[in-house]
Amino acid sequence: MGEADRHNLAGLLMKQSYAGYRALLVHAHPDDETINNGATMALYAALGASITLVTCTRGEEGEVLVEEHSHKAAAHDDLLGEHRVLELDDAMKALGISDHRFLGAPDTQYRDSGMMDTEPNKRIDNFWNADFDQATAHLLSVIEEVKPHILITYDEFGGYGHPDHIQAHRVAMAAAEKSQWDIQKIYWNVMPRSVIQESIEKMKAVGSDFFGAESADDLPFCKDDSFVHAHIDGNEYVEQKMDAMRAHATQIAVDGPFFALSNNLGLQVWGNEFYTLVKGEKSEPLDELGRETDLFAGVVL
Repeated sequence: MGEADRHNLAGLLMKQSYAGYRALLVHAHPDDETINNGATMALYAALGASITLVTCTRGEEGEVLVEEHSHKAAAHDDLLGEHRVLELDDAMKALGISDHRFLGAPDTQYRDSGMMDTEPNKRIDNFWNADFDQATAHLLSVIEEVKPHILITYDEFGGYGHPDHIQAHRVAMAAAEKSQWDIQKIYWNVMPRSVIQESIEKMKAVGSDFFGAESADDLPFCKDDSFVHAHIDGNEYVEQKMDAMRAHATQIAVDGPFFALSNNLGLQVWGNEFYTLVKGEKSEPLDELGRETDLFAGVVL
């Protein structure tokens, strides 16, 4: 993207530059940040904002979708976490993000908790079973250091119920509450039902099965459109998001549903990201549906 394009995009967002603006994102595993917020992160970073990513675990219990790395799975050599650290590094380079950290590092490491009622979920060293006050204190120290104007994390259900997502939400909200630094706006990621339903219908039309769902109502991460308070159009940065998704190679198959969706519907399906505002005032500019188009709108430096 050239300087003229950046200038035009900045004009749409009502600011010439986001230098001095700071955002903190709290996610559970490597790849969550790219799927949920990749375009948003790339957009604001390119326009000068300081973006800090805190990832709570290394995703040790994730599935391995690449045969050559299958031995690294938790059930085998248990080296997946180390590998996903490298994948996250590459993904952040693709998005233009230089400040990404693991919660508690370097002294404390929280392990991926797996899904509820599984053996990994019973381990005492996982994030779900972590000392909550300690985990909150780790994030609180980041907040006090970075002094973010906005915080982005999951809703209270963690998007789809994964224990680490739920715990990330709880830790993020508790740390924000305890901090002496006032975070002016807090957003939760949201996937609107209408967007997913439209994608399902279009995928059916081309003979593809999107996540095996007949309806958006069958997918736990979909929420009513009324929960959408902000819509970030990051289509100018969607190629960077796709590069970041490719970097998470053990987790996102190139021939899987994420890329099938973009191949059939166009990359714009991943360029639009949506948020629920849970702290702060909705501020102009607003789109035709009354949703914010700039997460930093109304923020006072």
